[in-house]
Amino acid sequence: MTIKHHIPDALMLEYASGRMAEPFALVVAAHVSLCDECRARLTAHEVAGGAVMEAHEGSELSGGLRDNVMSMLDDFVEDTPVYERSSIFPAPVMEALKGRPPTWKPLGRGVRQSILSHGKSGSARLLYIPPGLDMPDHSHGGLELTLVLQGAFSDEGGRFGVGDVEVADDDVEHKPVAAKGEACICLAATDAALKFNAFIPKLFQPIFRI
Repeated sequence: MTIKHHIPDALMLEYASGRMAEPFALVVAAHVSLCDECRARLTAHEVAGGAVMEAHEGSELSGGLRDNVMSMLDDFVEDTPVYERSSIFPAPVMEALKGRPPTWKPLGRGVRQSILSHGKSGSARLLYIPPGLDMPDHSHGGLELTLVLQGAFSDEGGRFGVGDVEVADDDVEHKPVAAKGEACICLAATDAALKFNAFIPKLFQPIFRI
């Protein structure tokens, strides 16, 4: 697996600082779990952030408060399930799925989706696109991150294979086409509704929450 499209540095810094919205953080975490280069970059950001924190003097916690905090952290770690990669789905995706297979819902023309989260901060979903199928032409009202988990797709930005991430903002208009061979399965996160150019996608957009 040769990954050519990575997480931009500004987004990696936002993720490392813990300021990234959950849907996008899921895509970054999944990509980092697949990409040695971005995993090393993330570590560098975290080390730099840790050095900055150590450079600032902090208030000392009382012994009792410190013990209570550490105890709560231990309980949280013990009660949190640990998920591992399963088939094409990285561990962060399996955590979002709570260890279960995706629940696919049809969107038409053989396309399916499984919504992982949907709220004020945006949405994250898995998309299944049959090989060779073109998706509706659209632009964006905000940011869209798309990570390929199986197969590949191509658009105006190039070709994206397994592990690649496409970053599309409100300056990007594209028409992704799934590569021939196996179906293209992607993890996509958005913080605003897509802007479709054709009438039919616009009509069903509120139903599918895209």
